[in-house]
Amino acid sequence: MKRRFFFILFSIGLVQSSVAQYRIYEEGVNKYKDKNYAACIQSMTDFLSKPLRDKKFDIDAYYYRALSYNKTGKLKEAIADFEETILLNHPNKGNIYWFMAKSHDQLSQYPEALSSYTSAIRELGGDKETKAKLLYERSVIHTKSANQTLAIEDLKAGFALNPNNTEIKQEIDKLEKQGLISRSALADGTTKASQKKEVVNPPAEKKAEVKKAEVKKEETPVVVAPVPVQTQPKEPTLTDQYKDEKRYALVIGNSNYPKNIGVLKNPVNDATDMAEELRKSNFNVELLTNATYGQMRAAMLRFKEKVDASDRDNTVALFYFAGHGLRNEEENFLVPIDASIEFEDDIARYCFPVQRMVLSNMERSNSRMNIVILDACRNNPFPSLTRSIGEQGLGEMKRARGSFIAYATAPGSVAADGSGRNGLYTQELLKAMKKPGLTIESVFKEVRASVLRLSGNKQNTWDSSNITGEFYFKFN
Repeated sequence: MKRRFFFILFSIGLVQSSVAQYRIYEEGVNKYKDKNYAACIQSMTDFLSKPLRDKKFDIDAYYYRALSYNKTGKLKEAIADFEETILLNHPNKGNIYWFMAKSHDQLSQYPEALSSYTSAIRELGGDKETKAKLLYERSVIHTKSANQTLAIEDLKAGFALNPNNTEIKQEIDKLEKQGLISRSALADGTTKASQKKEVVNPPAEKKAEVKKAEVKKEETPVVVAPVPVQTQPKEPTLTDQYKDEKRYALVIGNSNYPKNIGVLKNPVNDATDMAEELRKSNFNVELLTNATYGQMRAAMLRFKEKVDASDRDNTVALFYFAGHGLRNEEENFLVPIDASIEFEDDIARYCFPVQRMVLSNMERSNSRMNIVILDACRNNPFPSLTRSIGEQGLGEMKRARGSFIAYATAPGSVAADGSGRNGLYTQELLKAMKKPGLTIESVFKEVRASVLRLSGNKQNTWDSSNITGEFYFKFN
């Protein structure tokens, strides 16, 4: 009876706390509407720091704070929050990319601005006027980047969509005076290279010559080619079947943690070797080592954009992480090297959530298959929070559509960092990936058998699959 009473009191306390935290969020929204941007930033920061907040409001809390940062000229902070909203799949992500593009431009970060404009065009391209304006603004960035050819291409595309756009017309006038573009060619939708030659009727004497040639052709004896012997069609190889497949990978290895978290020997080596092997398997790879939270977030955003822009159902996305990882509140977190964790609520603030920001974005992308490999269960990096964190290691994640999730060890267990160049798990995974003709399931079965044998049955690897098609790291 006493236990039930205390449980009821605890539940009431949670509800009251949640209501109080929602009021902080609501206050932040009202401050933004009142154009009190500094107060909005403070309220949203307070809300996002609460461990028991209703996290469904996180996406809008980041959004309002990003807008407030943008309004007050704090562009780097605005970009960071805009990136959070995109990774959390904000419905207004087309305009968010647009905000980011303008912010990067003001910071003279032109490659980042171009990338954000490209994403904004992809998201907002259904409206011709909007797309034309975006193309014009991207052409300006191309010009700032000293790429006149791409700038002109964007202007041409924008003019075709909206010939009445004042900014585009003015820029075309300028380029026409310089002899770099022809308005007449733009007006009829042609260029010198694409204009077709007019067909002129040949004169009478030419017709006679053609007639004679036709007669001679008729008098020429026809040579009948021998009928070729029918052969059995050649069975397509694995290379033939998957030659057009696009493959993208984000590989992260974190070793250089502060002493209070625990330096790890192998993750940077693991990630470096994994990136090299994936490149040999035709992956476009971005490698990140000893990464901060901000670097991980920005890399994840670039990875997402590549996959989103790729061919639907003809793309494979792979995410690999080696380093410290932990589980808290039903979420697996990857630990950046700049994580400063003193209390439980610091985990969500300073660590990178796998399900919310990695797996969910991969699932929503154009990829036919999403592969997540986590060699991140070495030990509890925050022993003072053992009670808060609960069991050691990572927990099994909900299987997303078309996903293959692989763990270095079973849920709740710990994997060894390894005594050689690589951790035991990655060491055996690299060996199995080199073998041609193995499906992804066969690769990880081999890894499991090898790791069990070499660890004396102490480390049992784990994987969870919801895939329907086949995947091969090596074809032949």
